[in-house]
Amino acid sequence: MNIPITLVVNGHRRHVSVEPTEMLLDVLRDRLGYVGANKVCAQGICGACTVIVDGQAATSCLLLAAQADGAQIRTVEGLENGRALDPLQEAFINYGAVQCGFCTPGFLMTARALLDENPTPTREEIVDALRGNICRCTGYAKIVEAVAAAAKASAASA
Repeated sequence: MNIPITLVVNGHRRHVSVEPTEMLLDVLRDRLGYVGANKVCAQGICGACTVIVDGQAATSCLLLAAQADGAQIRTVEGLENGRALDPLQEAFINYGAVQCGFCTPGFLMTARALLDENPTPTREEIVDALRGNICRCTGYAKIVEAVAAAAKASAASA
């Protein structure tokens, strides 16, 4: 039995019918073409599938699509503003926070949710917010530095 739902993804209203057990990650990737959220653990422990749902970071592999009916969803594809990168994306590039890149979308979305809620986080708040994201390449220091730099740059331009 399919359930009709409406999702607003990166500002675009999308109507889709989903199975009751279908995860948001699968709908975003397989049905709607938003492939930035990566399917890695399917258990909510790696953070690679993180998207922002109604302003909060959420592991989309654990969220039933039907639960997101009517939600505002922002994926990594929605960070760019036209051709301009989000300050977080710029900082990840400038600080060398991207290596293989597989975890990067999840880190970016978790960090974006943090900075949207708290534009001037402390280092400890950044580390705490990123706890649910796993990276096997960078050692985390450059990721934390990039988030702190993006926060500082955003605060200076405000």
